[in-house]
Amino acid sequence: MKVILAAALILFVAGCLPYSASEGVTGHPANPDPVRSEALAPQESPLLVENQAPAVVATDLLEEVAAVDPETIEDNLLLNGADQLPPDNEGVTVAPVAVTFDFPVVENEKVRYFIDYYSGRGHGTFTRWLERSGRYLPLMRQIFSEEDLPLDLTYLAMIESGFNNRAYSWANAVGPWQFIESTGRMMGLKSDWWYDERRDFEKSTRAAARFLKDLNRRFDGDWNLAIASYNAGPGKMAHAIRKYNTRDFWEISRGKYLQLETKNYLPKLMAALIIAKEPEKYGFTDIEYQDPHDFETVQVPTATDLEVIARLCGADYETVKALNPELKRWCTPPGIRDYEVRIPLGSRERFEKGYALLPHEDRANYKRHRIAPGDTLLALSHKYKIRVADIIALNGIKNPKALRIGADLILPLKKGYTSLPVDELKDDYVRSRRQTYTVRSGDSLWKIARRFNVSEKELRVWNRLGWSNTIRPGQTLVVSAGAAKAVKPQTVAGKGTKDDGPVRKIVYKVRAGDTLWGIGKQFSVNTRQIMAWNELSADHILRPGDKLTLMVAGGSRG
Repeated sequence: MKVILAAALILFVAGCLPYSASEGVTGHPANPDPVRSEALAPQESPLLVENQAPAVVATDLLEEVAAVDPETIEDNLLLNGADQLPPDNEGVTVAPVAVTFDFPVVENEKVRYFIDYYSGRGHGTFTRWLERSGRYLPLMRQIFSEEDLPLDLTYLAMIESGFNNRAYSWANAVGPWQFIESTGRMMGLKSDWWYDERRDFEKSTRAAARFLKDLNRRFDGDWNLAIASYNAGPGKMAHAIRKYNTRDFWEISRGKYLQLETKNYLPKLMAALIIAKEPEKYGFTDIEYQDPHDFETVQVPTATDLEVIARLCGADYETVKALNPELKRWCTPPGIRDYEVRIPLGSRERFEKGYALLPHEDRANYKRHRIAPGDTLLALSHKYKIRVADIIALNGIKNPKALRIGADLILPLKKGYTSLPVDELKDDYVRSRRQTYTVRSGDSLWKIARRFNVSEKELRVWNRLGWSNTIRPGQTLVVSAGAAKAVKPQTVAGKGTKDDGPVRKIVYKVRAGDTLWGIGKQFSVNTRQIMAWNELSADHILRPGDKLTLMVAGGSRG
């Protein structure tokens, strides 16, 4: 099963980039030159590691976390499936006759392709999306009604995330509406280490409604263009209108200017809507729609553990956490007074009575401490009046003398502590990975490397470019390490090496008499590639015993 999940992770292809004049909430940028996806600040490891060096070891601690959740993996595969290949031309476009919609939905070859795809290959995952819709759509429709928007547009959240709060794209877009941090901030959504309002199903829906309303005004009430610009960006769509001298989305999408993701975005929405209106007609029977969230809200004056809130409500931790998906950790954010928390409907009176009797020091049972130079476990135990043994046990510390600067410790302030805060140190997002990128006019290896946060050397190795900087528009490049293991790269001008099987990495030990040309011939790679993989200069002299990294085809024999 682990192998299957790992293979599935490699196939993730998702995108959500900052909104600007040329970029949208989701989708690809109009021009890759200035585009740089905001990098998630990875969370530090909560564990301390052994080290033979000094007592305090300096490190940047940039650890990227990606929880493996089978449902979210399947969601991402259907949201961004690389095997989705609709026809280039939409054919005859007609209005559906059986049901009504509150914005212009049509049927054509592209829409029918995704109807068949969702009801065929994607049937199991789409069933789950339909079932989740029962939990979120009632509140989303209420908000869209307040904003005087078509209620059917709430299904955009299905196309963006499958109504999965844990969905997290390669470009760091989060939540049911897949906002990246900068766009979310622009729409009033706050986020930091403790909480992320992009995951709040109510606040993010209000932000999405405002944004869609703005886009509709910008495109003079044309919902096709507004919806496409939610993905591509309003600047991109405005340029497409000028380029093709038409406001017809279907005509624009026949050209090469828009990314495939944007061309498919509107057909996907329409297909999802058509199925959702008549699920039985398309083979979705016995759908068990989830119940809507029933909750009320209370305010907590200072940081309070969710375990404490759950106990006072007579509920479990998981229930309170599910009602507050924006809370990334085990408690409400420190430093924010009167934080509003959702609790199960009917539990407010019980909570307020219990909370009023709760001593202030019992609201939080744990404290997060980031290790600074000079810190020792003994000093921390004296400062917070806790036992060293408890700090070691809770944090799984192997070597108490090796504290890493910048690492997080959870300090148990009360007896009867659990491992929950340590478990919550890591983000529970499931990150998708961009697999390949199609080169556009004006691109360079340097620009592409910056965009995907990789090095030029990695791009050369993954795509077997050697020392060449030559890439051409339309060429497909592998842009992630995982994809490099599964995707056969496209070489420049057909001058690639022989490839008789999957690419594997080997380390070759140089022997007396070896030359780069001879080694290349032996493993069916060229000299420039060996130089690039090993960062060798043109005048480099090989010496017996040197070790060279080679990326060779499975069929090549040394």
